[in-house]
Amino acid sequence: MTEQTERPDTDIDDDEAAAAADADSGADEQPQRIMLVTDAWEPQMNGVVRTLSRTVAECRAMGHEVEVIHPGLGYKTMPLPTYPEIQLAFGARKDIARRFKEFEPEAIHIATEGPLGMAARAICVKWKLPFTTSYHTKFPEYINARFPIIPLAAGYAFMRWFHNAGGRMMVTTPSMRDDLAARGFKNLTPWARGVDTVQFNPDKRMVDGKDVYEGLERPIWVNVGRIAVEKNIEGFLELDLPGTKVVVGDGPQRESLGIKYPKAVFPGSKFGDELARYFADADVFVFPSWTDTFGLVNLEAMACGTPVAAFPAHGPKDIIPGSGGGFINEDLRQACLDCLEIDRAAPRAHAEKHSWQQCAIDFIINLKPQPKPERRRFWQRLRRRRVED
Repeated sequence: MTEQTERPDTDIDDDEAAAAADADSGADEQPQRIMLVTDAWEPQMNGVVRTLSRTVAECRAMGHEVEVIHPGLGYKTMPLPTYPEIQLAFGARKDIARRFKEFEPEAIHIATEGPLGMAARAICVKWKLPFTTSYHTKFPEYINARFPIIPLAAGYAFMRWFHNAGGRMMVTTPSMRDDLAARGFKNLTPWARGVDTVQFNPDKRMVDGKDVYEGLERPIWVNVGRIAVEKNIEGFLELDLPGTKVVVGDGPQRESLGIKYPKAVFPGSKFGDELARYFADADVFVFPSWTDTFGLVNLEAMACGTPVAAFPAHGPKDIIPGSGGGFINEDLRQACLDCLEIDRAAPRAHAEKHSWQQCAIDFIINLKPQPKPERRRFWQRLRRRRVED
């Protein structure tokens, strides 16, 4: 476990916590009981939730026992300002501590930096419990885009404080790892994403000869996701392109952008097979974001055979170059036009290399469980003393 940014306060003896370093047997075993703490969970629909829910499903399929602490467990919640779909849960620390003691996790992963993640982090630091974290969102850029008065430096200072207390920080791509390392983050390791190649596949294109974009001038340029300032949707809508621009999704900017760009089409949020058809029936998927850490929708588009045009931002610059499935360019318009020449078999072939099973395997490898002898002594001692948090 990496050096922590604050001195832990615990009722457990220091020599017992240090015993992990001496317990070589079992140190590399795969954990069987995994505690996942996340402020983002179903019924929310976004890349973070899809990643976590699919990872949990795959881990369970491999025989691991996973308990998820999320806002829907009866906690008092309030909507996140400017993002009401996300419900923030408060006052959960005692319940989280209880769940830790009852479940006795062999590995703890804190996925988000919200109230639940903060509470779990505090417990882990106090009890000297090893834990890992993951970096799903460029939180400093996200906050700065909405509240410019808050500087990026302040956001990154908070993120370093949060993540550097853990034993390992999982990031989406090698380029994201390098960027965060340069900003002072420690113990970074890549954790790639997967895609459902059954739900998202070329067979969803023009099903029964019907086109979801029927009546619209081609080529069809589509973006799928939350319509919000940090996604830079306007950067897409401003492009001088032939055909029709379509923005699938919802969010705080939908109404204003619909008024400002009346030629663009906003069909709202789509799910399941209908969403897959919006990917598959498009000619090019356009991803204008500079703030995403990966962009799961890029793989979903590729899985449907639709090439992807993007800026050379984190995520696209790791996924697209050399894949044959799209283009990145500082000139996004040129990347879009270049994608029209791509054989749709190429993006599909690239997407098939990214499975959710492999994503879950990598997640398990990245976890750092307590050695078996140490965790048994820890939980026995904790139960006996009835440590209250």
